[in-house]
Amino acid sequence: MVTIPLRPFLLATLAFACSVLLPAQERAPIYDEAADANQLVEQALAQATRDHKRVLLMYGGNWCGWCHKLDELFRTDAKIRREISYEYIVVHVDVGHGEKHAELSARFGSDHKAHGYPYLTVVAADGTTVTHQDTGELEDGPKHDPAKVLAFLQANAAPRIDACDVLAAAQQGAKESGKLLFVHIGAPWCGWCHRLEDWMAQPEVAELLAKDFIDVKIDQDRMENGLLVATLLRSGRSGGIPWFVFMDAKLQHLADSDGPGGNTGFPVQPDEIAHFVAMLQKARRNLTDDDIATLQRSLQAKADEINAARRR
Repeated sequence: MVTIPLRPFLLATLAFACSVLLPAQERAPIYDEAADANQLVEQALAQATRDHKRVLLMYGGNWCGWCHKLDELFRTDAKIRREISYEYIVVHVDVGHGEKHAELSARFGSDHKAHGYPYLTVVAADGTTVTHQDTGELEDGPKHDPAKVLAFLQANAAPRIDACDVLAAAQQGAKESGKLLFVHIGAPWCGWCHRLEDWMAQPEVAELLAKDFIDVKIDQDRMENGLLVATLLRSGRSGGIPWFVFMDAKLQHLADSDGPGGNTGFPVQPDEIAHFVAMLQKARRNLTDDDIATLQRSLQAKADEINAARRR
């Protein structure tokens, strides 16, 4: 009698079974088969550094039924969706049928060919590998066990940082560099906060702002003492987020986003953009008139893009 090891047999037939039983054309693709995953990972690591998160690599392919099941669980289970939104940046790495992105797999030590798909690797913001996960261990019959998936995500999230320490380190940097602080308060669930951060991260914008400011992000939800620091910086004033303030090395307020109509948030309306420009003009030390005009045009272009999307 010849005994066929179950796991290798399943791996050998996985692609065929998924393509026959669950035709890819009947499902929305979750993997961009034309994308360079190396580039996606570099972008994710940059964002993870900015947000103090970790990157979750999910190896697989659009032909893989279990990949679709896990992706659906990520999107539909409330606790898991929140954990991923708060703590991870997910990158779907298309492996083809095992032949694609071999260098990326080797870089992080992701031995997914020996385990099957989907296969998970958690990477820290500095590019070091935290852990790997054979998702077969997270299965429960015909599905993934939400409790096991959530426990895995929680166990490998980035350690919490203290907002007081973040602000103190930035203050020391301001003292040493002679720059000011651009402190912005946000939270993972806040779409306008992400718009502000994405705008600030654009190379041409970041280069100009860096002439005068140290970028300081305070996450009022994820950071220890985040809400306390946010409340103190706003002097107890209420209002939405993002909220931001320009401060000197002594933590003296120079200008903040509270305009005549309240907190501007990410500036998209003419009066909000005008208020932000006035903030820059009041606080600047090295920014020129041309620099400020460039930032104003960039904000206006982003505002036009957002408003056009609203009208569609």
